[in-house]
Amino acid sequence: MRLVRQRKQFVIPLNSMSDVAFLLLIFIMLVSLMNYRREVKIEYPEATAAKKTSAEKNLEIWVDRAGALYLDGLPSDVKTIENSIIDTYQAAPDTRIHIIADRETPFEYVNRVLQMLQILQYRVVSLVVKDP
Repeated sequence: MRLVRQRKQFVIPLNSMSDVAFLLLIFIMLVSLMNYRREVKIEYPEATAAKKTSAEKNLEIWVDRAGALYLDGLPSDVKTIENSIIDTYQAAPDTRIHIIADRETPFEYVNRVLQMLQILQYRVVSLVVKDP
């Protein structure tokens, strides 16, 4: 007597596929909306007149009260900032450099950054202040 073995058919349930796709879409949308800009906590100085610049093409140099330098929110030293400015200028000469300093920062620390930019002959520089 010969036994016939029946093969079980494997079925993938498709009822929940739309739910999984919807959750995946929500996850991708939330991750893409995250702001990856790093900031240093400072108090912005105030100005009576200010000019708005675009926030897309810029390189941010932060100076805190102790004189520590940050490049786009990451701790850096003067040499690293110089090399980054040179690389940025070679890639896109119209890139604006924003100097962001705390209200209580002594001017000698900001002047150190300005002298570095003067030596590099970089002319597209902005000092960031608080909106009046």
